[in-house]
Amino acid sequence: MRINLTSVLVDDQAKALAFYTDVLGFVKKEDVPVGTDRWLTVVSPEDPDGVELVLEPSGHPAAGPFKEALAADGIPYTSFAVDDVRAEHKRLSGLGVRFTQEPMDAGPVTVAVFDDTCGNLIQIAQQHG
Repeated sequence: MRINLTSVLVDDQAKALAFYTDVLGFVKKEDVPVGTDRWLTVVSPEDPDGVELVLEPSGHPAAGPFKEALAADGIPYTSFAVDDVRAEHKRLSGLGVRFTQEPMDAGPVTVAVFDDTCGNLIQIAQQHG
């Protein structure tokens, strides 16, 4: 068994696609109309056949309160692995990304948290040794 899809709930799929590709650097993999929404996925350019991130519309009535509660408590919706959190923080900050938690060491990892502009806090993490 392996993970092939995971998702983030986004307020606006077009805005999410722009942020996740133009700012974060993911690559669009699937974009299929499904009613008023889209089956929209992105992948890491380092692993184009790897896990796909679904930019899932947050239209379900439970999605808004769930996302708002996580953000209010400062809890990231998900985490992405990076080679160097401090370098990625600097790159993303230079692109206007708003961080809610600056890079910090947390035992065997360094982490930082940013706002994805689509209703989510996202953590980036660097494993040490």
